[in-house]
Amino acid sequence: MSNAPVDHGRRRFLTIATSVVGGVGAVGAAVPFVASWMPSEKAKQAGAAVSADISKLEPGQLIRVEWRGKPVWIVKRPQAMLDELATHEDKLRDPASEVEQQPAYAQNRHRSKKPEIFVAVGICTHLGCSPTYIANDFAAQVEGVSSGFFCPCHGSKFDMAGRVFQSVPAPSNLQVPPYMFIDDNTIVIGEDEGTV
Repeated sequence: MSNAPVDHGRRRFLTIATSVVGGVGAVGAAVPFVASWMPSEKAKQAGAAVSADISKLEPGQLIRVEWRGKPVWIVKRPQAMLDELATHEDKLRDPASEVEQQPAYAQNRHRSKKPEIFVAVGICTHLGCSPTYIANDFAAQVEGVSSGFFCPCHGSKFDMAGRVFQSVPAPSNLQVPPYMFIDDNTIVIGEDEGTV
């Protein structure tokens, strides 16, 4: 060891300088790490709301749009379809939509904001298949019901409000995504008045 006197000023300077350089390095390493937690632009776009023009939607017609990589159905239900919803509630597993598969504003017999417009994620709640829309010959699946959705993979059946029938593999009603009407001709899926 050297017997030279200790320069406390220089030691303090080197300690402070080393601490500052180490702190800057730690921040520099942390910034990209924290930034990697943020969703990418592609991920933001995939989860973004989508709009659909329903001005040309005819009674009984179904159109599909994609939201978050899932098919979303929009059906314009004529009055006959709406009237039929009350006639078979004794055959449904969850007729009052008590299981949370929809926003609060869609927890009604029609499962929609406007009775004539039905919006649902077109994925069966059993194993994720996509049911088929049967507009006029659903009585072959459920006696006394003229329209509905049938999943041919495992036999799950849903009425025109997306409510699941009893004794089928699907455990719950079809999911209703959040949505809102911009005007009478435009619907936005993925947002509602509560999230804007």
